[in-house]
Amino acid sequence: MQSRFLMHLDDFPDELRKYCFEFFYWFSRFEYALKENNYVAPGQYGSAAPAWSKFESDFGGAYRLTEEGRELVEAPPQRQVYVEPNRWEWGETDFSRMKTDLGKAILSVKTIRNNLFHGGKHNEKDWDEPDRNLFLLPRGTKVLDSFARLHGNLLAEYRRSY
Repeated sequence: MQSRFLMHLDDFPDELRKYCFEFFYWFSRFEYALKENNYVAPGQYGSAAPAWSKFESDFGGAYRLTEEGRELVEAPPQRQVYVEPNRWEWGETDFSRMKTDLGKAILSVKTIRNNLFHGGKHNEKDWDEPDRNLFLLPRGTKVLDSFARLHGNLLAEYRRSY
């Protein structure tokens, strides 16, 4: 029998709930740290958005994939792909436009975040497979940690306690 996880909060296995929370927490901390360290760009409707592309440009040459980063790049999360008006489907993550390993790792963690927040919630490849999410989430968190270590002030803001 295929294991499935339902979108009802009470049905989340505790381990998956923990990893989801930790990933979202550290992803949001990292985006905050980016903005606090002048990695900020104009976003949609005048919002302040994290400047991921500037971060990649500045550190792409210095970044080396960690073991977790390599695992994500070798087995990346699926992405929602626009097919035609009112129709999308799941497709492979396309790294062809990424010039650096950092770009590939960034695309992987952003895709994990987007899938959890915006993605399909039922009968979808990856989403209904708790083991797949248990693979992606802790690795994504470790990769965010590796990004923060590239910049001392970023790391301090990322790990800052209030």
